[in-house]
Formats: sequence, C-alpha cells, structure tokens
Amino acid sequence: MREMVVYAVLRLALFGAVWWLLTLLDIGVMLAGVLAALLSMLVSILVLDKVRDRAAMRWKDADDRRRAKRGPMVDEDAEHEDALLDSAESSGREEPSDHQAGQQQH
Repeated sequence: MREMVVYAVLRLALFGAVWWLLTLLDIGVMLAGVLAALLSMLVSILVLDKVRDRAAMRWKDADDRRRAKRGPMVDEDAEHEDALLDSAESSGREEPSDHQAGQQQH
C-alpha cells in the first residue's frame, strides 16, 4: 500500500509543480491544467517507472493473496449448462431445446 501512496503523491506533486510553472508563464489556468496533465503524465512515464513497477507488483501480490483466500471461482451458470448438455448427450439428443432449458431454470 505504501508504494501506491508514494506513486500517487509523486504524480500529484509533479502535476502541481508543472501546473504552477505554467501558470507563472501566464498561460491561463484552464490551459495550464490541461498542459500540466499531459506533461506530467509523459514525465511520470519516463521518470517514475521504477516506482510504478514496485506499486504494480505490490498490487499484483495483494490480488494474488485475495484470490488464494477465495479459492477457485465457480461459474454456476456454466455448470448448469454443462449438466444440460451432458443430459442431452446421454439421452441421444445433441442439444436441449430452448423450451426445455427455460423450464429447467425455473
């Protein structure tokens, strides 16, 4: 979490510094904001790559831990559809009709 906060604060500080410099040049507040957003984005891509990579890896590790706690995801709709198809194959038909599939869902 610390890496994410550091990265966000650095990007915000970079935006603020660029915006302040552009407003000192008397460009105008709105135009300075748009240019500051674009310039700070480009500079952060070039300069903050190590900080961004550390934050991304931390995010990925946390996501992996959450997924491991939850266990495998089960798609109940897909399991129901597979059961319908399996029962249709065992009875000799290729696919259940839409009418039968609708009745089994209710």
